[in-house]
Amino acid sequence: MTESQTYYHGTKADLEAGDLIVPGYASNFGRRKEAAFVYLTATMDAAIWGAELAIGTGGGRIYVVEPTGPIEDDPNLTDKKYPGNITKSYRSRDPFRVTGEVLNWTAHPPETLKAMQDRVEELRQMGVEAIE
Repeated sequence: MTESQTYYHGTKADLEAGDLIVPGYASNFGRRKEAAFVYLTATMDAAIWGAELAIGTGGGRIYVVEPTGPIEDDPNLTDKKYPGNITKSYRSRDPFRVTGEVLNWTAHPPETLKAMQDRVEELRQMGVEAIE
């Protein structure tokens, strides 16, 4: 990871440049307990999934963000699904500062999104929790 790396955060929250994305909100997965981390990615596809799968009303949003502290690989993806962090997904206990918004992005096809939503619901019913 270099200083020039662009990072994204997908959500349904309505944010503006300068806002901070901080830990402590309900997780989008499992029992929705308070998240000890905030998450970002260096790929648009992972950010799109974040925007589409986020809990909340309104449409998905993708923000360009910068970490304010150290980041580490997201073990929810890198240790289980995608060894080597091919999704370039990371987490931090420190806030991310919003520096902009990606306005023109392409959502996944409805049938692909539905399949992923069904899988997330299946995991929720099985009691699968995000790693903290």
